[in-house]
Amino acid sequence: MEVAVDGQRAFAATGGRSFDPTRPTALFIHGAGMDHTVWALQTRYFAHHGRSVLAVDLPGHGRSGGELLRSIGSMAAWVVRVLDAMGVQSAALVGHSMGALIALEVAATASARVRGLALLGIAERMAVHPDLQAAADDNRRLGPELVSAWGHGQSGHIGGNPAPGLWMMGGSLQLLEHAPAGALAADLAACNAYDGALAAAARVVCPTLLLLGATDRMTPVAKARPLAAAIKQSRTVVLPAAGHMLMSERPDAVIDALREAI
Repeated sequence: MEVAVDGQRAFAATGGRSFDPTRPTALFIHGAGMDHTVWALQTRYFAHHGRSVLAVDLPGHGRSGGELLRSIGSMAAWVVRVLDAMGVQSAALVGHSMGALIALEVAATASARVRGLALLGIAERMAVHPDLQAAADDNRRLGPELVSAWGHGQSGHIGGNPAPGLWMMGGSLQLLEHAPAGALAADLAACNAYDGALAAAARVVCPTLLLLGATDRMTPVAKARPLAAAIKQSRTVVLPAAGHMLMSERPDAVIDALREAI
């Protein structure tokens, strides 16, 4: 579905069911260079199990118009305006990687709008390797290749998708390669510049799930521990044999973990 935010088209997938504002809302936020499609399995499940679902495309990503936003704070403010545009007073927020930082910032700055929080593949600091940033800045194929390679655990590299015939590495690579020019570079720079995660975590008042991959090389489990300690109502679930791309590597386990959180 589409809604106007800041005079621009904002797109949100609804999991195959019409959005119903009378049901509890779960809003999903994608990571750097990606779009709403990374949540396809999770959003469909929750849309058919009592929730209204919004999996947004951030400005300049996927089907959303508008200029790319250059900071985690500006992206978080945009998410709040999406809630306003949809008439949603409060929602559970689910974010992956950069999307987790955005969700965390929303929970810290607009706590009354967030009734639950799930942070997938998050770290206190998401420093970006200079080689990856340079490749993304130059729109070289190496950028998507590095994200896809570093982002998947071992099973993702050898075709271990639970659904036969689906290629996780190839799907991730195709998604990143078809992102609008500059989107991956802008998102990575925003992640690298953001240093407010720990302060934001201390301000979160809602129940929070940190959902992490045991073999995640981009946001290792140890890098999330300070956030878990800072959030008053947090619990941590670590999925074995999963890297950074949890939603495709362990889709059923992600759904199971999210059921209580949202």
